[in-house]
Amino acid sequence: MPQEIRFATFNVCNLSLPGEQLYDNLPPLTPDAYAAKVQWTAQQLDRLDADVIGLQEVFSLQTLRDVMAASVGYRNAVLAGVSTAPDPVTGQPRQMPQVALISRLPLAAPAAIHTDFPAGVTLPAGSRDALRYARALLRVTLQLEHQRQLDVIVLHLKSKRPDYDGEVAHDNPMCHAQAQLRSLIRRGTEAVALRSLLCQLNREAPRPRIVLGDFNDSVDAVTTSIIMGEGGSETAGRYYDSRRIQQDPTSSAHGYTILHEEHRMTIDHVLVSEHFHPASPQALGRVRSVRYFSEHLPEASPCASDHGQVLVQVQLD
Repeated sequence: MPQEIRFATFNVCNLSLPGEQLYDNLPPLTPDAYAAKVQWTAQQLDRLDADVIGLQEVFSLQTLRDVMAASVGYRNAVLAGVSTAPDPVTGQPRQMPQVALISRLPLAAPAAIHTDFPAGVTLPAGSRDALRYARALLRVTLQLEHQRQLDVIVLHLKSKRPDYDGEVAHDNPMCHAQAQLRSLIRRGTEAVALRSLLCQLNREAPRPRIVLGDFNDSVDAVTTSIIMGEGGSETAGRYYDSRRIQQDPTSSAHGYTILHEEHRMTIDHVLVSEHFHPASPQALGRVRSVRYFSEHLPEASPCASDHGQVLVQVQLD
């Protein structure tokens, strides 16, 4: 019998413990606000009802444990995530958004965390953390039926927020332009680093893979195209936007995950390897449907996420 699996990506928007100061312009969550956010996030998990969910902007894995305990369908799920290393000077925990994964399917091995770029990939000389992702990647291997395995990589690429490097005059147009360029260069370099990792994984273990998360760019952007390996006519080693190759014509064809000043965009994606492309000689399955959960965005509730979620149903033959 075919095995159907539901994958989702979910940016939970600054999920942190109450009282923790994340940013200068963002007050810490009160206990009541934290309880409301945990409850909303748990309800959204249950609405998704996915087998595997990749999450972004998780400041503490304890928050996800609280969310899972408040849910109906994920109390016994597996949790894998990136814990923030303490500050090397003060020894205190650093407040950094990280990625995580919740799975109702068993893992074939402990999760792998990729903090450094592969050999040969680096940011320009003088850049901060020139050899590292701004937010580490998380990779898990799922154990499926019939002794098959499938990899899931959860990412959160650098945002478009200007990366000021000591400039004082933030209102200076040229300072702003240079800061935007730094963000673009970092996001592009992270895309190249991930592409290099995917090529390496495909050489070592050519099995189905899903890459999902907050790409901070559209599916047509150069950075996303780099990750997908576009540019050749062959399907080998490439990744595909699940929405574009789904089988269900009634599924959400025009979904979005961000609403900013009435402008709708999709920057959260689920990419699938060639094993789910119907034209590939390596095809082992297909993308059945894609659905977007964005109804909460116009309401702008303080306990809700500022991202919509993407749910993808695939079938392995």
